[in-house]
Amino acid sequence: MRILAGGTVVAEYQSGADVDPVNGPRPYLHPVRTLGGVTVTDALPEDHRWHLGVSVAMQDVDGANLWGGRTYVRDQGYTWLDDHGRIEHVDWQPAAADGFAERLRWLGPGGRVLLTETRRVAAHPVPLGWELSFSYALSSASTDVELGSPATNGRPGGAGYGGFFWRAAPGPATTFTATREGEDDVNGSDEPWVALTGPGPYTLVFRGLSDDDRWFVRTANGGYAGVCAALAFEHPLVVRAGHRIERHLTVLVADGLLTREQLA
Repeated sequence: MRILAGGTVVAEYQSGADVDPVNGPRPYLHPVRTLGGVTVTDALPEDHRWHLGVSVAMQDVDGANLWGGRTYVRDQGYTWLDDHGRIEHVDWQPAAADGFAERLRWLGPGGRVLLTETRRVAAHPVPLGWELSFSYALSSASTDVELGSPATNGRPGGAGYGGFFWRAAPGPATTFTATREGEDDVNGSDEPWVALTGPGPYTLVFRGLSDDDRWFVRTANGGYAGVCAALAFEHPLVVRAGHRIERHLTVLVADGLLTREQLA
Protein backbone atom coordinates (compact mmCIF):
# COMPACT_ATOMS: atom_id res chain seq x y z
CA MET A 1 0.00 0.00 0.00
CA ARG A 2 1.24 3.47 -0.90
CA ILE A 3 0.56 6.58 1.17
CA LEU A 4 0.25 9.91 -0.63
CA ALA A 5 0.54 13.51 0.51
CA GLY A 6 -0.88 15.96 -2.00
CA GLY A 7 -0.57 13.44 -4.82
CA THR A 8 3.05 12.47 -4.03
CA VAL A 9 3.90 8.99 -2.76
CA VAL A 10 5.63 9.58 0.59
CA ALA A 11 5.46 6.18 2.32
CA GLU A 12 4.75 2.51 1.78
CA TYR A 13 3.04 0.08 4.13
CA GLN A 14 4.71 -3.28 4.79
CA SER A 15 2.86 -6.08 6.57
CA GLY A 16 5.99 -7.46 8.23
CA ALA A 17 4.72 -11.01 7.69
CA ASP A 18 8.05 -12.05 6.13
CA VAL A 19 10.21 -10.69 8.98
CA ASP A 20 12.21 -13.33 10.85
CA PRO A 21 10.43 -14.33 14.11
CA VAL A 22 13.42 -13.18 16.22
CA ASN A 23 13.19 -9.68 14.72
CA GLY A 24 9.73 -8.87 16.04
CA PRO A 25 7.45 -9.25 12.98
CA ARG A 26 5.04 -6.31 12.77
CA PRO A 27 3.54 -3.90 10.22
CA TYR A 28 5.71 -0.88 9.43
CA LEU A 29 6.21 2.02 7.04
CA HIS A 30 9.23 1.96 4.75
CA PRO A 31 10.49 3.65 2.75
CA VAL A 32 9.28 7.02 3.98
CA ARG A 33 10.40 9.94 1.81
CA THR A 34 10.36 13.72 1.73
CA LEU A 35 8.36 15.44 -1.01
CA GLY A 36 11.70 15.83 -2.80
CA GLY A 37 12.27 12.06 -2.77
CA VAL A 38 14.85 11.76 0.04
CA THR A 39 14.46 8.48 1.97
CA VAL A 40 14.27 9.17 5.72
CA THR A 41 13.78 5.64 7.14
CA ASP A 42 15.80 2.45 7.34
CA ALA A 43 14.57 -1.13 7.78
CA LEU A 44 16.31 -4.41 8.65
CA PRO A 45 19.73 -2.70 8.92
CA GLU A 46 22.74 -4.89 9.67
CA ASP A 47 23.37 -3.22 13.02
CA HIS A 48 19.82 -3.80 14.35
CA ARG A 49 17.86 -6.16 12.09
CA TRP A 50 14.74 -5.62 14.23
CA HIS A 51 14.53 -1.90 13.43
CA LEU A 52 11.68 -1.62 10.94
CA GLY A 53 11.18 1.86 9.50
CA VAL A 54 8.27 3.46 11.36
CA SER A 55 6.53 1.02 13.70
CA VAL A 56 5.14 0.42 17.19
CA ALA A 57 6.73 -2.24 19.40
CA MET A 58 7.80 -2.99 22.98
CA GLN A 59 10.67 -5.11 24.24
CA ASP A 60 8.72 -6.29 27.28
CA VAL A 61 4.99 -7.03 27.07
CA ASP A 62 4.25 -9.10 30.16
CA GLY A 63 7.56 -10.89 29.58
CA ALA A 64 7.22 -11.26 25.81
CA ASN A 65 9.67 -9.52 23.47
CA LEU A 66 7.73 -7.91 20.62
CA TRP A 67 10.60 -5.57 19.72
CA GLY A 68 12.95 -8.21 18.39
CA GLY A 69 16.58 -9.04 19.03
CA ARG A 70 18.03 -9.91 22.41
CA THR A 71 16.10 -9.25 25.62
CA TYR A 72 17.64 -7.16 28.38
CA VAL A 73 17.74 -9.26 31.56
CA ARG A 74 18.46 -7.61 34.90
CA ASP A 75 22.01 -8.37 36.15
CA GLN A 76 22.77 -10.29 32.93
CA GLY A 77 22.49 -7.78 30.11
CA TYR A 78 21.18 -8.51 26.61
CA THR A 79 20.43 -12.21 26.25
CA TRP A 80 18.93 -14.34 23.50
CA LEU A 81 15.72 -15.84 24.86
CA ASP A 82 12.89 -17.84 23.35
CA ASP A 83 10.45 -15.05 24.18
CA HIS A 84 9.68 -13.43 20.84
CA GLY A 85 6.14 -12.53 19.88
CA ARG A 86 4.66 -10.72 16.91
CA ILE A 87 2.20 -7.99 15.98
CA GLU A 88 -0.11 -8.93 13.15
CA HIS A 89 -2.69 -7.17 11.03
CA VAL A 90 -6.30 -8.31 11.63
CA ASP A 91 -8.40 -6.17 9.30
CA TRP A 92 -8.80 -2.77 7.71
CA GLN A 93 -11.14 -0.15 9.15
CA PRO A 94 -12.90 2.75 7.40
CA ALA A 95 -10.48 5.61 6.78
CA ALA A 96 -10.09 8.81 4.80
CA ALA A 97 -8.38 8.80 1.42
CA ASP A 98 -5.20 10.35 2.86
CA GLY A 99 -4.30 7.27 4.94
CA PHE A 100 -5.52 4.02 6.46
CA ALA A 101 -6.89 2.48 9.64
CA GLU A 102 -6.38 -1.09 10.85
CA ARG A 103 -6.85 -3.45 13.77
CA LEU A 104 -3.91 -5.51 15.03
CA ARG A 105 -3.17 -8.22 17.58
CA TRP A 106 -0.11 -8.32 19.84
CA LEU A 107 0.74 -12.00 20.30
CA GLY A 108 3.06 -13.73 22.75
CA PRO A 109 5.51 -16.54 21.84
CA GLY A 110 2.78 -19.20 21.91
CA GLY A 111 0.25 -17.13 20.02
CA ARG A 112 -1.63 -15.89 23.08
CA VAL A 113 -3.28 -12.51 22.52
CA LEU A 114 -1.63 -10.00 24.84
CA LEU A 115 -3.13 -6.78 23.49
CA THR A 116 -5.34 -5.53 20.71
CA GLU A 117 -4.52 -2.34 18.84
CA THR A 118 -6.37 0.09 16.63
CA ARG A 119 -4.20 2.30 14.44
CA ARG A 120 -4.92 5.27 12.23
CA VAL A 121 -2.32 6.77 9.88
CA ALA A 122 -2.65 9.75 7.53
CA ALA A 123 -0.44 12.11 5.53
CA HIS A 124 -1.07 15.64 4.33
CA PRO A 125 0.97 18.53 2.92
CA VAL A 126 1.99 21.40 5.20
CA PRO A 127 3.92 24.61 4.41
CA LEU A 128 7.36 23.14 5.22
CA GLY A 129 6.82 19.68 3.68
CA TRP A 130 4.30 17.05 4.72
CA GLU A 131 3.09 15.70 8.05
CA LEU A 132 2.50 12.13 9.18
CA SER A 133 -0.32 11.66 11.68
CA PHE A 134 0.04 8.39 13.59
CA SER A 135 -2.50 7.39 16.24
CA TYR A 136 -2.73 4.08 18.07
CA ALA A 137 -4.64 2.63 21.02
CA LEU A 138 -3.75 -0.49 23.02
CA SER A 139 -6.27 -2.44 25.07
CA SER A 140 -6.55 -5.66 27.07
CA ALA A 141 -9.86 -7.43 27.45
CA SER A 142 -9.42 -9.48 30.62
CA THR A 143 -6.07 -8.99 32.38
CA ASP A 144 -3.70 -6.15 33.22
CA VAL A 145 -0.68 -6.11 30.88
CA GLU A 146 2.61 -4.49 31.89
CA LEU A 147 4.77 -2.76 29.30
CA GLY A 148 8.48 -2.45 30.04
CA SER A 149 11.79 -1.50 28.46
CA PRO A 150 15.48 -2.30 28.91
CA ALA A 151 15.63 0.68 31.28
CA THR A 152 12.80 -0.59 33.48
CA ASN A 153 14.55 -3.98 33.50
CA GLY A 154 17.81 -2.52 34.76
CA ARG A 155 19.78 -1.17 31.81
CA PRO A 156 21.45 2.19 32.58
CA GLY A 157 22.09 5.02 30.14
CA GLY A 158 18.60 6.15 29.24
CA ALA A 159 17.64 3.06 27.20
CA GLY A 160 13.93 3.34 27.89
CA TYR A 161 12.87 2.68 24.33
CA GLY A 162 9.56 1.14 23.24
CA GLY A 163 6.41 2.50 21.61
CA PHE A 164 6.26 4.53 18.41
CA PHE A 165 9.76 4.26 16.92
CA TRP A 166 11.29 5.82 13.81
CA ARG A 167 14.55 4.30 12.58
CA ALA A 168 16.12 7.05 10.48
CA ALA A 169 18.07 6.64 7.25
CA PRO A 170 21.79 5.83 7.49
CA GLY A 171 24.24 8.65 7.98
CA PRO A 172 25.28 11.26 10.53
CA ALA A 173 22.40 12.99 12.30
CA THR A 174 21.85 15.83 14.73
CA THR A 175 19.03 16.53 17.17
CA PHE A 176 17.68 19.58 18.94
CA THR A 177 14.59 21.02 20.59
CA ALA A 178 13.53 24.57 21.38
CA THR A 179 15.88 24.60 24.38
CA ARG A 180 18.20 21.57 24.06
CA GLU A 181 21.00 20.47 21.76
CA GLY A 182 22.50 17.04 21.11
CA GLU A 183 21.63 13.45 21.97
CA ASP A 184 22.79 13.54 25.58
CA ASP A 185 20.57 16.53 26.37
CA VAL A 186 17.53 15.56 24.28
CA ASN A 187 17.32 11.88 25.21
CA GLY A 188 14.95 11.36 28.12
CA SER A 189 13.38 14.81 27.82
CA ASP A 190 9.69 15.65 27.56
CA GLU A 191 10.09 18.61 25.22
CA PRO A 192 7.03 19.63 23.13
CA TRP A 193 8.94 18.79 19.96
CA VAL A 194 12.17 17.10 18.88
CA ALA A 195 13.95 17.68 15.57
CA LEU A 196 16.24 15.19 13.84
CA THR A 197 18.30 16.19 10.81
CA GLY A 198 20.25 13.96 8.46
CA PRO A 199 21.88 13.64 5.05
CA GLY A 200 19.85 14.52 1.99
CA PRO A 201 19.46 16.81 3.72
CA TYR A 202 16.20 16.31 5.61
CA THR A 203 14.53 17.40 8.85
CA LEU A 204 12.05 15.43 10.92
CA VAL A 205 10.08 17.08 13.72
CA PHE A 206 8.30 14.84 16.24
CA ARG A 207 5.43 15.97 18.48
CA GLY A 208 2.82 14.36 20.70
CA LEU A 209 4.17 13.04 23.99
CA SER A 210 1.50 12.02 26.53
CA ASP A 211 1.46 11.47 30.29
CA ASP A 212 4.87 10.22 31.50
CA ASP A 213 6.22 9.40 28.02
CA ARG A 214 9.72 10.59 27.17
CA TRP A 215 11.74 11.02 24.00
CA PHE A 216 14.30 8.29 23.34
CA VAL A 217 16.74 9.73 20.81
CA ARG A 218 19.86 8.37 19.15
CA THR A 219 22.15 10.14 16.69
CA ALA A 220 25.57 8.54 17.17
CA ASN A 221 26.01 7.10 20.67
CA GLY A 222 23.93 4.06 19.78
CA GLY A 223 25.51 3.69 16.35
CA TYR A 224 22.36 4.79 14.50
CA ALA A 225 19.81 7.60 14.26
CA GLY A 226 16.27 7.21 15.53
CA VAL A 227 13.52 8.72 17.66
CA CYS A 228 11.03 6.94 19.91
CA ALA A 229 8.08 8.31 21.88
CA ALA A 230 8.84 5.95 24.74
CA LEU A 231 5.99 4.52 26.81
CA ALA A 232 8.14 3.10 29.63
CA PHE A 233 11.24 5.27 29.75
CA GLU A 234 11.70 5.10 33.53
CA HIS A 235 8.76 3.11 34.88
CA PRO A 236 6.59 0.29 33.50
CA LEU A 237 3.25 1.27 32.00
CA VAL A 238 0.26 -0.94 32.79
CA VAL A 239 -2.61 -1.39 30.36
CA ARG A 240 -5.50 -2.06 32.71
CA ALA A 241 -8.05 -4.73 31.85
CA GLY A 242 -11.05 -3.23 30.13
CA HIS A 243 -9.24 0.05 29.49
CA ARG A 244 -6.93 1.34 26.80
CA ILE A 245 -4.04 3.72 26.38
CA GLU A 246 -4.08 6.08 23.41
CA ARG A 247 -1.28 7.97 21.72
CA HIS A 248 -1.26 10.46 18.88
CA LEU A 249 2.04 11.44 17.25
CA THR A 250 2.74 13.79 14.38
CA VAL A 251 5.96 13.99 12.38
CA LEU A 252 6.89 16.81 10.03
CA VAL A 253 8.94 15.46 7.11
CA ALA A 254 10.82 18.22 5.31
CA ASP A 255 13.54 18.66 2.74
CA GLY A 256 16.54 20.71 3.87
CA LEU A 257 17.88 21.65 7.28
CA LEU A 258 15.26 23.59 9.20
CA THR A 259 16.20 25.96 12.02
CA ARG A 260 14.70 26.60 15.44
CA GLU A 261 13.35 29.87 14.13
CA GLN A 262 11.48 28.11 11.33
CA LEU A 263 10.02 25.55 13.75
CA ALA A 264 9.05 28.02 16.46
